[in-house]
Amino acid sequence: MKRITSKEIKKSIRTVPNFPKKGVMFRDITTLLNNKKIFKRTIDKIVNIVKKKKINKIAGIDSRGFIFAAPVAYRSNLPLILVRKQGKLPSQTYKMKYSLEYGFDALEINKESIKKNDKVMVIDDLIATGGTAIASAKLISKNNIKKIEFFFLVELQDLPGVSRIKEMGHNVTTLCKFKENER
Repeated sequence: MKRITSKEIKKSIRTVPNFPKKGVMFRDITTLLNNKKIFKRTIDKIVNIVKKKKINKIAGIDSRGFIFAAPVAYRSNLPLILVRKQGKLPSQTYKMKYSLEYGFDALEINKESIKKNDKVMVIDDLIATGGTAIASAKLISKNNIKKIEFFFLVELQDLPGVSRIKEMGHNVTTLCKFKENER
C-alpha cells in the first residue's frame, strides 16, 4: 500500500462551520476515522515518524490523542502514557494546571509512567493555541526526561500553538495544515 500524503489526509477531514460556536471552523477527524484505508495509512505514517525519531514511549493527550497514540504505541511496540484530565487516573500522579480561554483545567499522568532518560512522542489530533500541549510538555518534563517530540495530525496555521511549543525547545511534526477560514 502506498504512503499517504498530507493532501489525502487533509481531504479526508471534514470542516464543520460554526461548531461548537459561531465563527469556529471545526476540523472533524471522524470522517478520517470512518475511512479504514485512510486511517490505517495515517497510523502507518505516524509509526514511521516514531521510528525515525528513536522514541521509546508514546503519550496520548485526552481524549482524541488516544485515538492515534494507542495504535501507534501498539504498532511501534512501545509503552503508552495517558495524559488525562484531572481525577481520571488511579495511583500517584503528576498534575499540571493550565489556563483556557474560559478558565483553568488540569492534566495528570501516573508518576511511574515517566523515567529520567525517556524520549517521548506526545500525540494529539490537533494543535491550535498550544495550551494543552504546553501543559503536557511541562507535566512530562517533571522527571527530567531526555527528549519530548510532538506530533499533531492537524495544525491550525493562524494560531500560535506550534511556535509556542518550538519556543520551549521541542520538535513538532504535523501532517496537514489548515488556515483559520479555510473550508
